Amino acid sequence: MNNKKKVALGSLLLGVIGTGAYLINSRKEKKKVEFKTVQAFELKKFLGRWYEIARIDFKYEKNLSNCIAKYIINDDGSFVVINTGYDKKKKIWKKSEGKAKVVDEKNGKLKVSFFSFFYNALNVVDIDENYQNALLAGKNHDYLWILSRDKEIDDSVRERFLTKAKSLGYDTNRLLWTSQVPIES
Repeated sequence: MNNKKKVALGSLLLGVIGTGAYLINSRKEKKKVEFKTVQAFELKKFLGRWYEIARIDFKYEKNLSNCIAKYIINDDGSFVVINTGYDKKKKIWKKSEGKAKVVDEKNGKLKVSFFSFFYNALNVVDIDENYQNALLAGKNHDYLWILSRDKEIDDSVRERFLTKAKSLGYDTNRLLWTSQVPIES
């Protein structure tokens, strides 16, 4: 084997090792987190329409405002979530429908899938007694939502949820406050 081939093979090998090390380290940083969820959760009270007040932004909600989540039980007993939002850049409404599963109803642990059979955790980590405002956490610190039955929340609820999120290890500076201002056609 000549020197050029040895150098190329060595470079390729180092690249593979480096990529593997990067992927292993990035998986460690994004590992699943077990969140303490609410006690005595009632799914029937949780069902219905929720306005997104804030979220940690991620690629599937990039540029979206006026986000709404609807949690519905179908006649056949299946559980679905329908998310809608307005893409400000493309100037179009987007809708995605996913399947949902109850993992532990008593403690507010759900799973949602928008892609075939890949489910992600959706943990109700705080909710008021009248089921008007909720704080939901995903599988790790990259997923957090503040939801309300109304388009705005009281400052006291906002502070309660921010305090709770910080206690769970979230960087609340990453929250994007979702506009619910009506879209003019």
